[in-house]
Amino acid sequence: MNTTFRVFAYLRRYPLLGSAQMFCAVLMTLLMLVFPQVTKHIVGDVIPNGNSGDLITAGLIALAAFAGTNLFNSLRIVINNTFEQRVIYDIRSDLYQKLQRLPMRWFDNKRTGDVMTRVTEDVTAMERVLIDGIEQGVVAILQIIAFGIWMAWQSPALAGIALIPLPLLIVGAFIYTLTAPQRYRQVRSTTSDMNSLLHDNLDGMQQIKTFTREKVELGNFNQSSDLVRRASLRVMKVWAIYSPGMELCRNLGYVLVLGFGGYWMITSEHGFTPSSIGTLTGFLVSLSLFYEPITRLHQLNQIIQQGRAAGERVFEIIDAEEELGLDDGVQLQQPVKGHVCLKNVGFSYDHDLPTLSEVSIEAKPGQTIALVGHTGAGKSTIINLLNRFYEYDSGSISIDGIDIHTVNKASLRAAIGYVTQESFLFNDSIRHNLELAMPGASDEKLWAALDVANARGFVERLPQGLETKVGERGVKLSVGEKQRISIARVVLKAPPILLLDEATASVDTETEKLIQEALEKLMADRTSFVIAHRLSTVRNADRIYVMDRGRAIEQGTHEELLQLDGHYATLARTSLIAEQKD
Repeated sequence: MNTTFRVFAYLRRYPLLGSAQMFCAVLMTLLMLVFPQVTKHIVGDVIPNGNSGDLITAGLIALAAFAGTNLFNSLRIVINNTFEQRVIYDIRSDLYQKLQRLPMRWFDNKRTGDVMTRVTEDVTAMERVLIDGIEQGVVAILQIIAFGIWMAWQSPALAGIALIPLPLLIVGAFIYTLTAPQRYRQVRSTTSDMNSLLHDNLDGMQQIKTFTREKVELGNFNQSSDLVRRASLRVMKVWAIYSPGMELCRNLGYVLVLGFGGYWMITSEHGFTPSSIGTLTGFLVSLSLFYEPITRLHQLNQIIQQGRAAGERVFEIIDAEEELGLDDGVQLQQPVKGHVCLKNVGFSYDHDLPTLSEVSIEAKPGQTIALVGHTGAGKSTIINLLNRFYEYDSGSISIDGIDIHTVNKASLRAAIGYVTQESFLFNDSIRHNLELAMPGASDEKLWAALDVANARGFVERLPQGLETKVGERGVKLSVGEKQRISIARVVLKAPPILLLDEATASVDTETEKLIQEALEKLMADRTSFVIAHRLSTVRNADRIYVMDRGRAIEQGTHEELLQLDGHYATLARTSLIAEQKD
């Protein structure tokens, strides 16, 4: 039940709303007690005496009580939904904030579809716990207590008879609650798997069509969907036994009360006489209002079990270990000179096979360092470590003599500009994507950055210029256009250190020239780490490091490495470092 308690812990943030809701619930419950008393009076006194005047008065009192009950119920619903929507907002906000504070290694082990399911569907399931837990649970408990006291006051003997089914109801609820979590976890898990498959297939729709995999992927999706169907049916089958069983126990209470009450009236036992028809009738009405919230609690139990399974998945994220250095650490000394030094750095993604081993690289302020080597040699990993997307396992990495392990990540990343091979643009305007680097930047600064990135020309030709929407992941722009927007974004940031991960890959020669010119302007007087396969990109680097199987096996200038006639020279000869063709 810890998960349920954690959900309800959010309620303490809004004590006034909670108190107002409780006030309305208490008044509503008290007004509900009026009708059984009026029923008792009409059946037992008014009708036998033939007093029509009292009948009208009693009816007006009952009507006023119903009106008051519904008035306070309406206020309670409004307050309750305001209350819960604020709480759900808080939970979603906390969850998304936590996602932004998790290390990249955490995302490596999670599927995007699964994470999205937790943020959307699982939080919504938790919302049902809050809405029904308060709206039904609190009111139901108050109603049970109020009518239990009222029945005991009317007839202790009949109240005792009415409680006979209660142990059966409690035991049934206990057994259901004990066995339900696994069933609901299975539903949440299979739903998450189906959503993950759907997310992957939507992202890969072009590949599915290219390889004519439509029928195969439909089969895969149907198989995943069938698992959701089976898990859901399992839940429903158990509920189909549990709910009618509890209803039978409730009906048993009616039969017992009616039977014993009628018998005692016939035999004049326990204070009942044939003239006690009003008391018995009022008791039966109150018994209905006593059992009805118990039925609601059983239905609420099902909802709580659903929310509990969803809450476990949500709190698994909230409880995950955060990135190091988000809220603590030293600030880099300003201005950052850009002296970057890696000494004997070791790292592994899975703590099994080493990705980097004893790597030592030095970049003096303003130097350009080129990293070359086969795919999987460890080049991009070095970029990831410099950004502290991952934490190195051994050795040290320092900037201006300060170990980055001790640096606040906001300070570190503010000093670094990163241009990736596959540029990511948000589904928004070009202006918005540029302003990630400088919120509120003037048009003059935006156009100046686009000039440096050789992007002004195509942006000016777009229908809405800076306000043009680029589509999801920038799909409305070409690869080269997206890359130049990314470069312009880094120009706006104006960082002292640049990390360029194959920024000219996957583009044609003409576009590459434009991007290369933009990068040369950007790299001027900045410390730069460049991953590239083009000889024209790396030959002018101040220092080239050749990576192979996670080690820096050669270093030097272009001419020095060619004279060495080692791995670098082999790469050049086999066109793994290709000469640009004009």
